[in-house]
Amino acid sequence: MEEVLTYWPILLKGTITTIELTLASAVLAVVISFVVGLSRISKYRTVRVAATIYLEFFRGTSALVQLFFMFYVLPLWGLAFAPLTAGIIACGCNLGSYGSEVVRGAVLAIGKEQHEAAAALNYNTYQKYRYVILPQAIPIMIPTFGNLLIELLKLTAVTSLITISDLTFMAQIIRAQTALTLEPFLVILVIYFAIASVLLSGVNFVERRFSKGRQSILANGN
Repeated sequence: MEEVLTYWPILLKGTITTIELTLASAVLAVVISFVVGLSRISKYRTVRVAATIYLEFFRGTSALVQLFFMFYVLPLWGLAFAPLTAGIIACGCNLGSYGSEVVRGAVLAIGKEQHEAAAALNYNTYQKYRYVILPQAIPIMIPTFGNLLIELLKLTAVTSLITISDLTFMAQIIRAQTALTLEPFLVILVIYFAIASVLLSGVNFVERRFSKGRQSILANGN
């Protein structure tokens, strides 16, 4: 184990890369989740069909194949990405497809009376979702988004296959240089667990803040 720990500089670099990849992919996934999720309940059939095609494609194909397609195939068509960028796009697009169903389900869970209240206030579609529907739907989404964030963290490990210097890639380097197998992968297991614990703590904090705000609104309403 001491021999593995002498490689702490590259383990630190791999940890930073993994965190950057996870957070950047998460931002992209959240944006896609809302765009595709809300498009799935659009009153326009063309928008619904386009969103459904996106959802079924990314949910129904392998994340690893999607990653390879982004990195190896798109350059053949003149669209080349740096490894980190390709990893962010692939991971974000993949998790965004699952997140879109979370958004759609949470929005549909809001009662019909809330839509009627927005109509009574003469809100347009943007105002209805901005001030009435989404503030109530987001607290419903947060726990599932937290689970997806952890899945995203674990998904980033496959990006080592396109030479991204994440934790998994660094563990493979240490294994090749030291001929040790158990130790380097045991170390990165601990690091992954630590990152996941911090991310979950952040999600729980956000959930409490939203819940507190929601309870305050309900209390004032009563």
